[in-house]
Formats: sequence, structure tokens, C-alpha cells
Amino acid sequence: MSDNGRKKIELPVSVTVRDLAQRTESSPIQVIKILMSNGVMANINQLIDFDTAAIVASELGFDANLEVVEEEVEKDTSEIPMWRRVIATESNANLSNRPPVVTILGHVDHGKTTLLDAIRNANVAAGEAGGITQHIGAYQVEHKGRLITFLDTPGHAAFTAMRARGAQGADVVILVVAADDGVMPQTREAIAHAKAARVPIVVALNKIDKGDANPDYVKRQLAELGLVPDEWGGNTLVVPVSAKQKLGMEDLMEAILLTADSVEIRANPKGKVIGTVVEAQVDRAKGVVATLLVQNGTLETGDTIVAGTAYGRLRAMFDFRGRKIRNAGPSSPVQVMGLNEVPGVGELYTVYPSEREARVVVEERKQQAQARQMRQSKATLEELFAKVQSGEEKELRLVLKADVQGSLEPIVNSVNDLKKGEIGVSVILAETGNITESDVMLASASKAIVLGFNVQADPASRRLAETEGVSIRLYTIIYRLTEDLEKALKGMLAPEEKEVVIGKAEVQQVFSITKVGNIAGCKVLSGELRRNARVRVMRAGTKVAEGDMSSLKHLREDVREVRTGFECGVALRNFNDFAPGDIVECFVIEKGGI
Repeated sequence: MSDNGRKKIELPVSVTVRDLAQRTESSPIQVIKILMSNGVMANINQLIDFDTAAIVASELGFDANLEVVEEEVEKDTSEIPMWRRVIATESNANLSNRPPVVTILGHVDHGKTTLLDAIRNANVAAGEAGGITQHIGAYQVEHKGRLITFLDTPGHAAFTAMRARGAQGADVVILVVAADDGVMPQTREAIAHAKAARVPIVVALNKIDKGDANPDYVKRQLAELGLVPDEWGGNTLVVPVSAKQKLGMEDLMEAILLTADSVEIRANPKGKVIGTVVEAQVDRAKGVVATLLVQNGTLETGDTIVAGTAYGRLRAMFDFRGRKIRNAGPSSPVQVMGLNEVPGVGELYTVYPSEREARVVVEERKQQAQARQMRQSKATLEELFAKVQSGEEKELRLVLKADVQGSLEPIVNSVNDLKKGEIGVSVILAETGNITESDVMLASASKAIVLGFNVQADPASRRLAETEGVSIRLYTIIYRLTEDLEKALKGMLAPEEKEVVIGKAEVQQVFSITKVGNIAGCKVLSGELRRNARVRVMRAGTKVAEGDMSSLKHLREDVREVRTGFECGVALRNFNDFAPGDIVECFVIEKGGI
């Protein structure tokens, strides 16, 4: 009870009229009447927002507060994927073995796609003559009477997208390494992705048929990265193969099954249906078509599913050979029709009793997503450290990018020396080159921050970092980087000064004015130019000047700002060398955490 004698009630961001009536111990008709008296027309299953619900509750004698709910996305991005937690709630008596799900990662041109084709074609030759009639993003092969499911979407982006959403569909990762090329940047990146996801790795040592192949050298490289071959006393199976010559395919299948047997790969075919979206697209003839991986339970034609904010009743289901089927058990890839929109790759889906309930769930998710977006904050060093101290996190995780290997090694060594008692600093990826979207996705999935030394983050990476809530911090002095980390571990890190680009313009013509100098006649391409902001002049991607704006004019009038689509004249202090085609970037410095 509150101080004024009224009952207290907690309500979510959005609630149906029926649910509100139950929570306030009144009838839906009474709730609808109060809504109508306040100018809101709603039926019994309609969602209303918190503010509206609070007014109704108040008239019914309740003081409403916003319900604090543990966010579903936070659960989904935990160390254990959500679907594995669903299986963990099943009774052991109901669990049975399911086929392992395998995905393939590796450096570009090392033969990922060729290997998948070799595995697929070998299976087709031994199976039905018709072969696989369409590409749905996944397929199954049989080896010694046991099925293996392959996700036919090689690449880190798909793998990490699943992980970032808490799906993590694979049970085993095949790491393809060319015997004539060895460990390359994307190989290291793939290892980082697999290790961060805690998925066992089988190495396929490809191209052994080439004359310059050097398997022992590659094995030494792998051992240095923590993948010690089993023949050297380690626990990583390294299988020599030639995807082009179709050599070693049987051994690779055997290695996959051996690795799968070392971990528990089980599910309940009669339990709650949950799985992952592998691929999705719009087909002109069929509408929205999605490939789903069933991970628990049995999916049937006619089921109503929700995947993210997409929902629908499954009108038809097809297996990877294009054959129409009525149901699919655990580890089965199926192509389905009937969703109202294209779901995201890696989204988890579940079955609901009716389309009406599915719509309610989707509306609630959309409302929750809007609320989350309004209060989303980045994983700053200070916040991560606070979680470490409270026991929520055991380590600070970093993605490090540097300009050259000579810079990277001393940074990694310095970071590894920063462990303080029980608090660890873990480098999940250390690579040379600019910060990419893949780095941001890895950081998002691993709850890490991205640190760059003498590198840049392109606009696409920055946009993705904002969306995913990932923090990027750039340095030009090594000791500043390690000093900030050390301060964070001690809880003394000061807020970072962060550069924010607020507008861009293109120089279209240069005017020379006596006693003033050169003026750049520009058209604003995006955002806005502000007179009190800093300016950077870029030419063919290279910075040629940076400084304060001395003049900003529009139609010969001095102005404070000029927005997208308008033309203006810009003058920069101590710089006259403008040229048509130059890009003028206007930016401000904001303070915030790492």
C-alpha cells in the first residue's frame, strides 16, 4: 500500500487491455469504458502504453510504477546461448542425441566454399541422383549411419551475427587453413571467434596436394595460437585434406563425429520448439522465405512462430533437397514460407499457440526495443570494471587493432601484464589494420571494447558500434593506452574526449577575396556545418588541414549553421589551399566513457 492508502502496481512498457484488467482485479469492459472516457478506443487484445495504462490504473485506485524487467537481449547475449539454456531445463529422461551442427571458418581463398562443395557432392554421389536442387544455407550429410548438419554460410559475419543475438548455432567449427599459405589474418580472427564462442575446433589442413605445401610449418603456427595438434600431445584434431581432389573427406567426417562425441549434443524432440534463423530473403513468387535450424523440439507445418519482430503461420516446409515435409526434428535445417517480414540472421524463433498471441509478443518486443534504444549505454571500461568488482564479469575483454605488427606485439605484452589480482584482461583479438564491422560484431558478441593504435574506424563501423552499444577508443601513443587500462582497473579513469562528426560538405568552387584569402564554396552533403566547430579538410581520403572555422556564410550573410542540401562559403584559419572535390568535415569534441 502507498502512503495515501492506494494499492501499488507495477506495469510493463506496454500491456494488453485484458492483462491490465487482470492486474487491477477489474473487468475488461470497465477498463475499456475508462479508456473511452479518456478518448482512447481499444479492444480487449489491444496493446496500450505505460502512460495510458497508468491513467486507467489510477482511476481504479492504483498507483502505477514502471516494471523493471531483466531484458531478453541481455539474457540472449550471455555466455550460454538461450537455446542451450532451454535444453538445460528439459528432463534428462526426455533428451536424446541429435546430429552435430557444423560451420566452416577460415581465411579468404583457403578453400572454405570448395570444401563445402566437396562434402556436399560426395554425399550426393552416394545418395539420390537428383542432388540438391536449391541453396537454402544449410544441408545434411550421412557418415556411417549418422547425420551431420552443415551451415552452408561460410564467413565470420554470419557466425558472429548468430553469436551476438545469443543463438550460436554451431556445435563444431571447421577451421580451414591452406597448407601452402599458413595462418593468415582471417585465420587468427576465425580462431578468436570460435574460442570466444567456446566451440570446439577441427582444423582442415587444405591444399595438401600442392607442391609447396608445408603441413608441419602450419601446425607449428597453429600450436603457437593454442591449437596444438593431437599428434603433438594436444587436443585439436588436424586433418590433411584436398577439397579440389576430394582427398581426406572421410577422415574429416570421422574427426567431426569424434569431436562431437566429446561434448554433449542432445535435445528433446518433444520439448519446447526453439531454433535459429540461418538465412532469409524475399522471393518474388513465394514471398518471405527463411531457412530455420531446429535446435529443440519438432517444428511442424501449420505452427505459428515468432523470430525477432517477424511472425507468421508456416504455410509450407521444405528440406535441403527441396522436398516438401510436414515436420522437422532437432538439428534439421528447413526452408519455410509464411512469415510476415524478413527476420534477421541469427534471430531465435519459438512456436506460439496462435497468430493473435504472436502479434501481441511482436508488439511488446517492438515497444521494448524502443525503450532499450532510449536508455542504451555503451560498455565503458568503468562499467565493465564495476561488473568485475560485483562478480558479474571475471575479466575485461579487448579487441586490439594496430597499424603494424611491430606496434601490436608490445601492446599485447603490456596489456597481458596488467592483471590485478582476480581481475583479468583478456585480448580476444589482436590484429593489424583499420577497425572493421567484423571487429565491432566480435566485440558486441563478447561484451568487449575496441582499442585502436594508429588506425581509423570507418563510418560503417562507427554506425554499427552505436547500434550495438560497442565502445571504440583510438590512441596514437602506446603508454596512453596502457595507462588508461591501468587506471580503469583501479577505478580512476577520467571521461574520454570523443570526436563526433556533425556534418560534411563538398567543395564545389574556390573564390579568392582580397585581404581575406580563399573561400571554399561548398554544398552540405550530410548533417550541418557550425561556425564554432572544428573543421578538417580531406582530399582523396587524406587529411590536408585541420583547424578552426574563421567564417561561415550563406548568401553573403554570416550564419551560425548551414544544414544538409544548402550551399555556403567556408574559410579556415591559416589555410588557403582549398580545391574543388575536397571534403570539409565539421566535428565537435564530446566527453564520455570509453
